[in-house]
Amino acid sequence: MTLPAPFIHDTAIVDPPVQIGNGTKIWHFCHVCGGARIGSNVVLGQNGYVAGSVVIADGCRIQNNVSLYDGVVLDNDVFVGPSVVFTNVTNPRASINRHAEFKGTRVCRGATLGANSTIVPGLTLGAFCFVAAGAVVTEDVPAHAMVAGVPARQIGWVSEEGNRLQTDADTEHLVCVVSGRYFRLTEAGLEAVNSAAQGE
Repeated sequence: MTLPAPFIHDTAIVDPPVQIGNGTKIWHFCHVCGGARIGSNVVLGQNGYVAGSVVIADGCRIQNNVSLYDGVVLDNDVFVGPSVVFTNVTNPRASINRHAEFKGTRVCRGATLGANSTIVPGLTLGAFCFVAAGAVVTEDVPAHAMVAGVPARQIGWVSEEGNRLQTDADTEHLVCVVSGRYFRLTEAGLEAVNSAAQGE
């Protein structure tokens, strides 16, 4: 499928040079700084800000009022809810220049960040993890983990489809009731198993 050329709303400001993939839409009152790299089929909601070193991979959905500061990297298919807050310094002071202390944040493939959540800098949020609305993330989040609260704590596991996993009584494995896929917990984290064999 051939994607159309990028769409940039008349009120948006895009400072060259910027890489923007086909099918991407940049909406009202956004500001994309020079040097940013934005992939294909991305949606950047209104009043967004993208700093010059930010990387946004293909298929990301970034809702309204989100600022992506230097050091933020979003892998493919990340969902960023409205008014999510990214930070790049842990102890900011107006009177002290801490630009040399900026820390990066990596959000891995398929992750979901709920509305009004806050991400402390220097973290990695694992693939397909789910951050609940309003959570304050202060530690790395494992792949497929669901976290909530202030500070955020793990409260469960989610599938690639974003459904909270349930315990299957017969196999004692975790199961996605929508897709029918089974998972087991290992020392390395959550691991998919053969759903047809129900964990064998």
